[in-house]
Amino acid sequence: MSGRFATTADHSRSHTAAAHGHDHLDGEPGRGHEAADHRHDHGDGDHGHSHGGIDAAILRSREAMRTLALSLVILAVTAAFQIVVVVLSGSVALLADSVHNVGDALTAVPLAIAFLLLRRPPSARLTYGWGRAEDFAGLAVIAIILFSAVYAAYESIDRLISPSAPGYLTATAIAGLAGFIGNEWVAVYRIRSGRRIGSAALVADGYHARVDGFTSLAVVVGVAGVALGFDLADPIVGLAISLAIFRIVWQSIRSIGLRAMDGVEEGTIDSIRRRAASVEGVREVTGVRARWLGHSIRAELTIALDPGLSVQDAHEIADSVRHELIAEMEHVSEVVVQTEAARSPAAAGAHIPATVEAE
Repeated sequence: MSGRFATTADHSRSHTAAAHGHDHLDGEPGRGHEAADHRHDHGDGDHGHSHGGIDAAILRSREAMRTLALSLVILAVTAAFQIVVVVLSGSVALLADSVHNVGDALTAVPLAIAFLLLRRPPSARLTYGWGRAEDFAGLAVIAIILFSAVYAAYESIDRLISPSAPGYLTATAIAGLAGFIGNEWVAVYRIRSGRRIGSAALVADGYHARVDGFTSLAVVVGVAGVALGFDLADPIVGLAISLAIFRIVWQSIRSIGLRAMDGVEEGTIDSIRRRAASVEGVREVTGVRARWLGHSIRAELTIALDPGLSVQDAHEIADSVRHELIAEMEHVSEVVVQTEAARSPAAAGAHIPATVEAE
């Protein structure tokens, strides 16, 4: 690089250790500001700062484990009650809802395994840590949901071909209401927890539970139709529930697939650019990349500085950029900053593009 200073990768560790007492994240995932003495943890209502001790990622994983465990209990109880009524009534609409609730409960298993793996430190071969385990868990969740949709659709179509009116209509309607209440409670709990810890898989599972709650209400509609003498209302509602589940599968694929392909939500890159450009001494942000690793976002950016700066001054500006991004941007916990000399003094007034061109 031209100019009087080198890239921050050459000297960031020494400055960080001496001045701040912790390592920055130049290729060492899972160690930097999450374990720092001054870690701003936005969006987590339990603790605003983490003063050393247990890594914040582990604390968030423990919260996720609590969320999954309680969700599993609620959905298991709901599904068990519905299955008993299915055996008594023979309702395929309730069967579709029950099978899907069982699937919901089972989704806690791959997610729990992923959150446990997230506690493991990086290794010589997995230098970025175990963050991708959550993406694989999300794919497993999608597979479980897809299976429940196919099975429910098959049973509903079979009942359309061979009509049979269900019995115990009052009990079936109550079971449908129980499914709605159980799923809505789980949905609210999972979505709030997932957003707080930055887990796309948990948020997606929460929205999935919310839609399940409304499909449970469809069971009540089917019961009303049968009570009015329209026996096909039950399998028609069962098929409608199956189609709703297929829609959930598609939405989950888009959400989980984005992160599996190293994608980030719209506006994230622009926010990183603006925050970095706002730091005094930064003339231009020439490149930004970011991706999710588990619950955290890893950002990599290149900033252009005055070529007349000393190595020490250049590093201090790069360090300020790190602090700005980690302190002010939710879920950003790893930042690698490269520096380069600005091409000309005119760069100081240059317009910073709103988006980053693909590399």
